[in-house]
Amino acid sequence: MSRTLLPFHTDDMAALARALRKQLTERTGAPTHLEMLNMLARALGYRNFQAFRTRAETGAVAANPQPEAAPVAEKPLPDRRREQEQVERLVRCFDSQGRLLRWPSRRTDQLHALWVLWSRMPARRDLSEREVNDRLKALNAFQDHAILRRELCGNRLMWRTPDGRTYRRIEQPPPPILTEALKRLG
Repeated sequence: MSRTLLPFHTDDMAALARALRKQLTERTGAPTHLEMLNMLARALGYRNFQAFRTRAETGAVAANPQPEAAPVAEKPLPDRRREQEQVERLVRCFDSQGRLLRWPSRRTDQLHALWVLWSRMPARRDLSEREVNDRLKALNAFQDHAILRRELCGNRLMWRTPDGRTYRRIEQPPPPILTEALKRLG
C-alpha cells in the first residue's frame, strides 16, 4: 500500500523544538509512532495528526494554522475521568499495607507502580544491592523483587554502578497521578 506524503513546514524551528521538548518532558516513556505524529502536529498548532492530515490532503497546510492562539504555551486540561481510572487501577494493585500485589499487565500501570516504589526509596542515599532487595521484598507480595529492581533501573528511576553494588534513587519530579495514588495508598 502506498503512503501519502504530507508536507511538514515550520517558520520557527526554535518554537517547534520547544513545543516538542515540552511534550516529551511531560511523558514518562518513549512515545509510540502515532503519539509522535500527534506531538509533531500539535507543535505546529494543530489539534492532532488527523487534523494536520485533513488540512494537508486538502492543500491548505499552514505553518501555524491559528496564529492568534498559542498552543505551545497553553497546557491542555487534564482528562479527570481517565486520570481517576488510572488511579483506581493502580490502587487495586496494592494491598492495605501498601505492598504491590501483582505486576500489572498494562505498561502504563507498571510505570505508575514503579513510581510508587520509587517514592518509598530513600532520597539522596547510596544503597547496597542487598538493601534495595530487602526494601523491594517488603514492598511486594508476589516475591519477584529482581524484576522490580531491574525495571526501576531500566526506567531510570534508580541508578546503579556497572558492577551492581551501589544503587541510588534518581531525583526527578513524579507524574501528577502519583500524588493522588499516594494519598489513596496512605
